[in-house]
Amino acid sequence: MSISRRGLMFGLPLFLAGCSATTVNQQTNYAALPNEPFPMKQVPIDRIAPELRRQEVAYASAYAPGTVVVDTPARRAYFILDGGRAIRYGVGVGRAGLALAGDAYVGRKAEWPTWTPTLNMQRREPRYRKLAGGMPGGPNNPLGARAIYLYRGGNDTHFRIHGTNQPESIGHAMSSGCIRMMNHDVIDLYARIKTGARVVVIQATA
Repeated sequence: MSISRRGLMFGLPLFLAGCSATTVNQQTNYAALPNEPFPMKQVPIDRIAPELRRQEVAYASAYAPGTVVVDTPARRAYFILDGGRAIRYGVGVGRAGLALAGDAYVGRKAEWPTWTPTLNMQRREPRYRKLAGGMPGGPNNPLGARAIYLYRGGNDTHFRIHGTNQPESIGHAMSSGCIRMMNHDVIDLYARIKTGARVVVIQATA
C-alpha cells in the first residue's frame, strides 16, 4: 500500500512529536533536584545510554511486587511491580570475585550516607585506612545520594545498592562488590523499596 505525499506530510509531525514526547518524558526522570541536602543538577538525557535509562518495562517473573532483582551479567536492576511489569534501572556491578550472589533483604536505608571502607578494603588498599572513621555524606562520597543496606540473617553483608559520583561506571563491572546506580535512579528506588524487602542478585552461571 502506497503512502501519499500529503499523508506523509501530515503523519510525519505526529511521528516526530511522539519521539519528542518520549525523550522529554525520560528527561523528567533526570531533572534538577534543588531540594536535596546537596542540590543536584539536571543530567542531560543524551549523556545516558538509552538502554541504561530508568523506565517501566514488561518483566515476567514469579517474584512478589516490591522485590528488587539485580541481573548482574546484564547490568540491570528491576523493581517488581504488579501485572508482569517492573521499573528497570541500569547499574554498575562488582568486579569478578567481589560480588554478592543470591538472596538478601533490605536491613536499613540512608540518605546521603556516611561511607566507611570495609576492613577487607582497608587491607587490600592502604589508601582507605585513613577513612576508617568514616567519610561524611556529600557529593564526593562514593555512596552517592542514597544507600540501601543488604542483610542476611540479621547480619550486614557489607554489600549495598547505592548512588555514585562516578556515573560513567554504570553499565560496567568495576565496583568493590556493591551495586551502583545513577544518583537520580537510586533516589527513585529508595522511595519505592521498603525496609525488609527481598533483594535477589543473579550472577552469571559457570
